Amino acid sequence: MSKPKREIEGTTIFDGEQARKGYALNKMCFSFNDKENREAFVADEDAYCAKYGLNAQQREAIRSRDVLALIEAGGNAYYLAKFAGIFGLDMQDIGAQQTGMSKEEFKAHLVAQGQ
Repeated sequence: MSKPKREIEGTTIFDGEQARKGYALNKMCFSFNDKENREAFVADEDAYCAKYGLNAQQREAIRSRDVLALIEAGGNAYYLAKFAGIFGLDMQDIGAQQTGMSKEEFKAHLVAQGQ
């Protein structure tokens, strides 16, 4: 008997279902470990996304640079950091987007929390 799916309001839980859903997206983002792949993506995003078989939801989230939509589409934050890095963004930028704060507000929030 399987456990009921855990719900946290406003949060997409990265579980087995999300991992399967985001396999192509995460595989593509992992490829960005190599400079040549980052350059190929920048040169022709659509062709690069097609090479990995991203679905329409994932491709639209990539085009709009919407990290929350990428997570909803099965993206794992650690792989998405590879994607964000292409554009000079870091995990604090992603955290700010996830919380609806500016990067400076998010950093101040982390400091206030002792993190």
